[in-house]
Amino acid sequence: MPLTLGLTGDVMLGRKVDEFQQRRAVDAVWGEVLGHLQALDGLLINLECCLSTRGQPWRRTYRPFHFRADPDWALPALQAAGVNYASLANNHLLDFEVPALLDTVDALTETGIAHAGAGRTVEAAREPAIVSFDGLDVAVVSLTDNTPEFAAGPTEPGVAHVPMELDREERETVRTILARARRHDPDLLVASLHWGPNMVAEPAANYREFGHFLVDEGVDLIHGHSAHVFQGIEVYEGVPILYDCGDFVDDYRINRDLRNDRSFLFEVTVEDGRVTRLRLRPTEIADYAVHWADGDVARWCRERMRERSSPFGTADAFERLGRGLELTVA
Repeated sequence: MPLTLGLTGDVMLGRKVDEFQQRRAVDAVWGEVLGHLQALDGLLINLECCLSTRGQPWRRTYRPFHFRADPDWALPALQAAGVNYASLANNHLLDFEVPALLDTVDALTETGIAHAGAGRTVEAAREPAIVSFDGLDVAVVSLTDNTPEFAAGPTEPGVAHVPMELDREERETVRTILARARRHDPDLLVASLHWGPNMVAEPAANYREFGHFLVDEGVDLIHGHSAHVFQGIEVYEGVPILYDCGDFVDDYRINRDLRNDRSFLFEVTVEDGRVTRLRLRPTEIADYAVHWADGDVARWCRERMRERSSPFGTADAFERLGRGLELTVA
């Protein structure tokens, strides 16, 4: 039976989002998108903040931004949307030092939301998340090349960091991480990657190479994020590479050219352990919540996605689907 899994870019619930959520309904952060999220068979996000009221802002190296959300509302909000999995390998899990990272990991575990990419040791941070969706077993590994000072160590909490330069040592490290995931015999293997710099509309060559390497090593879907703007989509050897899913919820200053407040809810149809179809539903951030994009905004999203996918040969493969786009993978 085909299943539909949703994937989002960054979900940042701190600062102004956290402030507004203290005086509105728990599920208000999802706007009118909420019902659609709840109807999905599964939902995977990148959690771009820690969930805690503890810790002090990271000062060991320069950090201009620190993102933290109160778990008293944030956890119920994630549950209300039906979030099944959260990626934690990113550049904000240690914004409030080790206590807040540990609170995040423990809170998600206690709530039953699967997660990968951060932990008490490097071995824990590299462990895959295993999630079952109506009989479909999905393994997710989460890695980042951002903020090397946040990297977990043999006895130090942190995130699963790899430079994504693909030297011999890194290839073996990544192969070991993927082998751990495959030991669970998943139907679908997903790599959720927080890679690359902010505010760039196309991936650099090393990220394309890293994505291709993962597919060659057996990954079935690549869920990219980090740039704060959505990037193009490539289908390599029958596997979709979502180079960057942009931002889904945040309070960031808007770049009027790149429009980091606009993106998509990315939906993949999975049949017999393969992604066969991809649907892109345009979204827009307003009032510290996510909303459906319509009219000129939706048109802008469709046009930019086609433009940004052109280098990968997929621009003409997109078909119009309501306000969004659809891509047949296999």
